Amino acid sequence: MPRSEPTDWASGGKVVKVDRVEWLVVPDAMTKVTAMQSGEDDWWENPPADLWPVLEANSDIVLAPLDPLGGTGCLRFNFLYPPFDNVKMRQAVLMVTSQPDIMTAFVGDPKNWKVCPSFFTCGTPMASNAGSEALTGKRDFEAAKKLVAEAGYKGEKIILLDAVDQPLIHAEALVTTEALKNIGLNVEYVASDWGTVVTRRASKKLPAEGGWNMFETGWVGSDTLDPSVNVMLRANGDKAWFGWPSDDKLEELRMQWINASDSEARQEIAAKVQERAFEFVPYVPTGQFFTKTALRKYIKGYISAPAIFMWNIEKV
Repeated sequence: MPRSEPTDWASGGKVVKVDRVEWLVVPDAMTKVTAMQSGEDDWWENPPADLWPVLEANSDIVLAPLDPLGGTGCLRFNFLYPPFDNVKMRQAVLMVTSQPDIMTAFVGDPKNWKVCPSFFTCGTPMASNAGSEALTGKRDFEAAKKLVAEAGYKGEKIILLDAVDQPLIHAEALVTTEALKNIGLNVEYVASDWGTVVTRRASKKLPAEGGWNMFETGWVGSDTLDPSVNVMLRANGDKAWFGWPSDDKLEELRMQWINASDSEARQEIAAKVQERAFEFVPYVPTGQFFTKTALRKYIKGYISAPAIFMWNIEKV
Protein backbone atom coordinates (compact mmCIF):
# COMPACT_ATOMS: atom_id res chain seq x y z
CA MET A 1 0.00 0.00 0.00
CA PRO A 2 1.24 3.53 -0.68
CA ARG A 3 2.59 5.21 2.44
CA SER A 4 2.72 8.96 2.83
CA GLU A 5 4.75 9.38 6.04
CA PRO A 6 8.28 10.84 5.70
CA THR A 7 10.94 8.51 4.38
CA ASP A 8 13.66 7.33 6.77
CA TRP A 9 16.37 5.52 4.78
CA ALA A 10 14.72 2.20 3.86
CA SER A 11 11.78 2.81 6.20
CA GLY A 12 8.76 5.07 5.99
CA GLY A 13 6.96 6.27 2.93
CA LYS A 14 8.43 5.37 -0.44
CA VAL A 15 6.84 7.87 -2.79
CA VAL A 16 7.66 7.54 -6.49
CA LYS A 17 7.87 10.97 -8.14
CA VAL A 18 9.40 10.18 -11.55
CA ASP A 19 8.13 8.06 -14.41
CA ARG A 20 11.38 6.24 -15.14
CA VAL A 21 14.93 5.81 -13.85
CA GLU A 22 17.73 4.98 -16.27
CA TRP A 23 20.88 3.76 -14.52
CA LEU A 24 23.80 4.00 -16.96
CA VAL A 25 27.20 2.31 -16.66
CA VAL A 26 29.83 4.58 -18.22
CA PRO A 27 33.45 3.42 -17.73
CA ASP A 28 35.18 6.66 -18.72
CA ALA A 29 35.23 9.32 -15.98
CA MET A 30 35.61 12.32 -18.30
CA THR A 31 32.61 11.20 -20.33
CA LYS A 32 30.61 11.31 -17.11
CA VAL A 33 31.97 14.75 -16.24
CA THR A 34 30.87 16.07 -19.63
CA ALA A 35 27.42 14.52 -19.26
CA MET A 36 26.93 16.09 -15.83
CA GLN A 37 28.25 19.48 -16.96
CA SER A 38 25.92 19.62 -19.95
CA GLY A 39 22.85 18.33 -18.15
CA GLU A 40 22.71 15.19 -20.26
CA ASP A 41 22.75 13.20 -17.03
CA ASP A 42 21.11 14.17 -13.74
CA TRP A 43 23.09 12.27 -11.12
CA TRP A 44 26.52 10.65 -10.75
CA GLU A 45 26.55 8.15 -7.93
CA ASN A 46 30.24 8.08 -7.00
CA PRO A 47 32.57 10.54 -8.75
CA PRO A 48 36.24 10.11 -7.75
CA ALA A 49 37.64 12.66 -5.31
CA ASP A 50 40.03 14.25 -7.80
CA LEU A 51 37.03 15.34 -9.88
CA TRP A 52 35.01 16.89 -7.04
CA PRO A 53 36.52 20.37 -7.59
CA VAL A 54 35.66 20.21 -11.30
CA LEU A 55 32.05 19.34 -10.55
CA GLU A 56 31.74 21.85 -7.70
CA ALA A 57 32.89 24.63 -10.03
CA ASN A 58 29.63 24.24 -11.94
CA SER A 59 26.90 26.22 -10.17
CA ASP A 60 24.27 23.83 -11.55
CA ILE A 61 25.79 20.80 -9.74
CA VAL A 62 25.60 19.97 -6.03
CA LEU A 63 27.93 17.55 -4.23
CA ALA A 64 26.19 15.79 -1.34
CA PRO A 65 27.40 13.21 1.23
CA LEU A 66 27.03 9.73 -0.23
CA ASP A 67 26.80 7.78 3.06
CA PRO A 68 26.72 9.34 6.55
CA LEU A 69 28.31 6.21 8.04
CA GLY A 70 31.25 6.42 5.67
CA GLY A 71 32.90 3.48 4.01
CA THR A 72 35.81 1.24 4.99
CA GLY A 73 38.57 -0.38 2.97
CA CYS A 74 40.35 -3.70 3.47
CA LEU A 75 43.16 -5.96 2.32
CA ARG A 76 42.05 -9.57 2.10
CA PHE A 77 44.27 -12.67 2.21
CA ASN A 78 43.92 -16.13 0.71
CA PHE A 79 44.29 -18.57 3.62
CA LEU A 80 44.40 -21.68 1.46
CA TYR A 81 47.97 -21.33 0.20
CA PRO A 82 51.37 -19.99 1.27
CA PRO A 83 52.49 -17.50 2.25
CA PHE A 84 49.38 -16.06 3.94
CA ASP A 85 48.30 -19.34 5.47
CA ASN A 86 50.98 -18.39 8.02
CA VAL A 87 49.74 -15.87 10.60
CA LYS A 88 53.17 -14.23 10.88
CA MET A 89 52.99 -13.23 7.23
CA ARG A 90 49.59 -11.63 7.79
CA GLN A 91 50.87 -9.86 10.89
CA ALA A 92 53.82 -8.55 8.87
CA VAL A 93 51.43 -6.98 6.34
CA LEU A 94 49.45 -5.46 9.22
CA MET A 95 52.66 -3.91 10.59
CA VAL A 96 53.40 -2.00 7.38
CA THR A 97 49.89 -1.04 6.27
CA SER A 98 49.48 2.72 6.48
CA GLN A 99 45.88 3.89 6.59
CA PRO A 100 46.94 7.54 6.05
CA ASP A 101 48.94 6.61 2.95
CA ILE A 102 46.06 4.63 1.45
CA MET A 103 43.36 7.18 2.30
CA THR A 104 45.48 10.06 1.02
CA ALA A 105 46.00 8.22 -2.26
CA PHE A 106 42.26 7.55 -2.48
CA VAL A 107 40.48 10.72 -1.33
CA GLY A 108 43.30 13.14 -0.60
CA ASP A 109 42.02 15.86 1.74
CA PRO A 110 42.12 14.62 5.38
CA LYS A 111 38.68 16.15 6.02
CA ASN A 112 37.24 13.37 3.85
CA TRP A 113 38.82 10.43 5.69
CA LYS A 114 40.00 9.29 9.07
CA VAL A 115 42.20 6.61 10.59
CA CYS A 116 39.86 3.87 11.78
CA PRO A 117 41.82 1.19 13.67
CA SER A 118 38.76 -1.00 14.23
CA PHE A 119 37.16 -4.00 12.57
CA PHE A 120 33.81 -2.25 13.10
CA THR A 121 32.62 1.00 11.57
CA CYS A 122 34.13 3.86 13.54
CA GLY A 123 31.55 6.13 15.14
CA THR A 124 29.12 3.26 15.74
CA PRO A 125 28.44 1.33 19.00
CA MET A 126 30.67 -1.73 18.47
CA ALA A 127 33.78 0.14 17.35
CA SER A 128 36.60 0.43 19.91
CA ASN A 129 40.34 0.81 20.29
CA ALA A 130 40.82 -2.75 21.55
CA GLY A 131 44.08 -4.12 20.14
CA SER A 132 44.34 -1.19 17.75
CA GLU A 133 47.98 -0.38 18.46
CA ALA A 134 48.78 -2.64 15.51
CA LEU A 135 47.38 0.03 13.16
CA THR A 136 47.93 3.30 15.00
CA GLY A 137 51.66 3.25 15.73
CA LYS A 138 54.61 3.94 13.48
CA ARG A 139 54.87 1.43 10.65
CA ASP A 140 57.63 -1.00 11.61
CA PHE A 141 59.31 -2.38 8.50
CA GLU A 142 62.22 -3.96 10.36
CA ALA A 143 59.94 -5.88 12.73
CA ALA A 144 57.86 -6.96 9.73
CA LYS A 145 60.98 -8.29 7.99
CA LYS A 146 61.77 -10.37 11.09
CA LEU A 147 58.28 -11.87 11.06
CA VAL A 148 58.66 -12.70 7.37
CA ALA A 149 61.92 -14.52 8.15
CA GLU A 150 60.34 -16.36 11.11
CA ALA A 151 57.52 -17.47 8.82
CA GLY A 152 60.06 -19.19 6.58
CA TYR A 153 59.17 -17.14 3.51
CA LYS A 154 61.48 -18.07 0.67
CA GLY A 155 60.54 -15.59 -2.01
CA GLU A 156 57.36 -17.28 -3.23
CA LYS A 157 55.46 -15.13 -5.72
CA ILE A 158 52.49 -13.26 -4.23
CA ILE A 159 49.63 -12.58 -6.68
CA LEU A 160 48.07 -9.24 -5.73
CA LEU A 161 44.92 -8.30 -7.65
CA ASP A 162 43.98 -4.70 -8.52
CA ALA A 163 40.82 -3.29 -10.08
CA VAL A 164 42.09 -0.14 -11.78
CA ASP A 165 38.53 1.05 -12.53
CA GLN A 166 37.75 1.37 -8.79
CA PRO A 167 39.59 4.34 -7.19
CA LEU A 168 39.65 2.91 -3.64
CA ILE A 169 40.84 -0.52 -4.72
CA HIS A 170 43.44 0.94 -7.06
CA ALA A 171 44.86 3.17 -4.30
CA GLU A 172 44.97 0.25 -1.85
CA ALA A 173 46.72 -1.97 -4.39
CA LEU A 174 49.41 0.54 -5.35
CA VAL A 175 50.28 1.56 -1.79
CA THR A 176 50.23 -2.05 -0.56
CA THR A 177 52.40 -3.33 -3.42
CA GLU A 178 55.07 -0.81 -2.55
CA ALA A 179 54.92 -1.62 1.19
CA LEU A 180 55.18 -5.38 0.60
CA LYS A 181 58.15 -4.98 -1.72
CA ASN A 182 59.83 -2.91 0.99
CA ILE A 183 59.76 -5.91 3.36
CA GLY A 184 61.20 -8.23 0.74
CA LEU A 185 58.06 -9.88 -0.60
CA ASN A 186 57.97 -11.02 -4.22
CA VAL A 187 54.78 -9.31 -5.36
CA GLU A 188 53.25 -9.84 -8.78
CA TYR A 189 50.87 -6.92 -9.27
CA VAL A 190 47.96 -7.93 -11.53
CA ALA A 191 45.96 -5.02 -12.97
CA SER A 192 42.46 -5.68 -14.32
CA ASP A 193 38.92 -4.40 -13.91
CA TRP A 194 36.58 -5.04 -10.99
CA GLY A 195 34.58 -7.66 -12.88
CA THR A 196 37.73 -9.70 -13.43
CA VAL A 197 38.75 -9.39 -9.77
CA VAL A 198 35.28 -10.53 -8.66
CA THR A 199 35.57 -13.61 -10.87
CA ARG A 200 39.13 -14.46 -9.88
CA ARG A 201 38.69 -13.96 -6.12
CA ALA A 202 36.11 -16.78 -6.12
CA SER A 203 38.71 -19.24 -7.43
CA LYS A 204 40.34 -21.73 -5.06
CA LYS A 205 42.97 -22.67 -7.63
CA LEU A 206 46.66 -22.30 -6.88
CA PRO A 207 47.65 -18.63 -7.22
CA ALA A 208 49.94 -19.46 -10.16
CA GLU A 209 47.08 -21.29 -11.90
CA GLY A 210 44.46 -18.55 -11.89
CA GLY A 211 44.01 -18.10 -8.15
CA TRP A 212 45.29 -15.27 -5.97
CA ASN A 213 47.02 -14.33 -2.70
CA MET A 214 45.63 -10.87 -1.94
CA PHE A 215 42.94 -8.52 -3.19
CA GLU A 216 41.53 -5.22 -2.01
CA THR A 217 37.96 -4.01 -1.60
CA GLY A 218 35.72 -1.60 0.29
CA TRP A 219 32.45 -1.66 2.19
CA VAL A 220 29.73 0.77 3.15
CA GLY A 221 29.62 1.44 6.89
CA SER A 222 26.50 -0.65 7.44
CA ASP A 223 28.36 -3.75 6.19
CA THR A 224 30.85 -3.68 9.08
CA LEU A 225 28.71 -2.52 12.00
CA ASP A 226 29.10 -5.62 14.17
CA PRO A 227 30.12 -9.32 14.23
CA SER A 228 26.77 -10.46 12.83
CA VAL A 229 27.07 -8.55 9.54
CA ASN A 230 30.82 -8.22 8.94
CA VAL A 231 31.35 -11.20 6.62
CA MET A 232 35.11 -10.71 6.58
CA LEU A 233 35.25 -11.69 10.26
CA ARG A 234 33.68 -15.06 9.57
CA ALA A 235 36.35 -17.73 10.03
CA ASN A 236 34.42 -20.89 9.20
CA GLY A 237 36.76 -22.28 6.58
CA ASP A 238 35.23 -23.34 3.27
CA LYS A 239 31.96 -21.60 4.20
CA ALA A 240 33.69 -18.27 4.87
CA TRP A 241 33.86 -15.30 2.52
CA PHE A 242 36.51 -15.26 -0.22
CA GLY A 243 39.85 -16.09 1.39
CA TRP A 244 38.32 -18.88 3.48
CA PRO A 245 39.95 -18.30 6.91
CA SER A 246 39.42 -20.80 9.70
CA ASP A 247 39.57 -19.84 13.38
CA ASP A 248 37.43 -21.47 16.04
CA LYS A 249 38.01 -18.67 18.54
CA LEU A 250 36.66 -15.97 16.24
CA GLU A 251 33.63 -18.09 15.44
CA GLU A 252 32.99 -18.79 19.12
CA LEU A 253 33.16 -15.09 20.01
CA ARG A 254 30.81 -14.25 17.16
CA MET A 255 28.19 -16.64 18.54
CA GLN A 256 28.66 -15.19 22.02
CA TRP A 257 27.97 -11.75 20.59
CA ILE A 258 24.82 -12.93 18.79
CA ASN A 259 23.52 -14.66 21.93
CA ALA A 260 24.30 -11.74 24.28
CA SER A 261 21.26 -10.23 25.96
CA ASP A 262 22.11 -6.51 25.99
CA SER A 263 24.16 -3.84 24.25
CA GLU A 264 26.72 -3.49 27.04
CA ALA A 265 27.55 -7.19 26.93
CA ARG A 266 27.81 -7.05 23.16
CA GLN A 267 30.25 -4.15 23.31
CA GLU A 268 32.48 -6.16 25.65
CA ILE A 269 32.36 -9.18 23.36
CA ALA A 270 32.93 -7.04 20.26
CA ALA A 271 36.14 -5.77 21.88
CA LYS A 272 37.26 -9.38 22.37
CA VAL A 273 36.38 -10.16 18.75
CA GLN A 274 38.53 -7.26 17.66
CA GLU A 275 41.46 -8.25 19.86
CA ARG A 276 41.34 -11.73 18.37
CA ALA A 277 41.07 -10.32 14.86
CA PHE A 278 44.23 -8.27 15.39
CA GLU A 279 45.99 -11.50 16.45
CA PHE A 280 44.58 -13.72 13.69
CA VAL A 281 44.37 -11.00 10.98
CA PRO A 282 41.49 -12.18 8.76
CA TYR A 283 42.00 -8.94 6.84
CA VAL A 284 43.58 -5.53 7.30
CA PRO A 285 41.32 -2.46 7.65
CA THR A 286 42.65 0.39 5.51
CA GLY A 287 40.72 3.39 6.87
CA GLN A 288 37.35 5.12 6.86
CA PHE A 289 36.32 7.50 4.09
CA PHE A 290 33.44 9.84 3.35
CA THR A 291 32.66 10.22 -0.34
CA LYS A 292 30.24 12.39 -2.28
CA THR A 293 27.58 12.06 -4.91
CA ALA A 294 26.95 14.63 -7.64
CA LEU A 295 23.46 15.85 -8.58
CA ARG A 296 22.13 18.56 -10.85
CA LYS A 297 20.49 21.27 -8.75
CA TYR A 298 17.01 20.47 -10.06
CA ILE A 299 17.16 17.01 -8.42
CA LYS A 300 15.33 17.18 -5.08
CA GLY A 301 14.58 14.63 -2.35
CA TYR A 302 18.00 12.92 -2.29
CA ILE A 303 18.47 10.65 0.75
CA SER A 304 22.01 10.27 2.10
CA ALA A 305 22.16 6.62 3.22
CA PRO A 306 24.27 3.42 2.99
CA ALA A 307 22.46 2.52 -0.24
CA ILE A 308 21.12 4.50 -3.19
CA PHE A 309 17.39 4.99 -2.67
CA MET A 310 15.43 6.26 -5.67
CA TRP A 311 12.13 6.97 -3.91
CA ASN A 312 11.36 10.57 -2.99
CA ILE A 313 13.53 11.81 -5.88
CA GLU A 314 12.03 14.39 -8.23
CA LYS A 315 13.11 16.81 -10.95
CA VAL A 316 11.83 20.32 -10.28
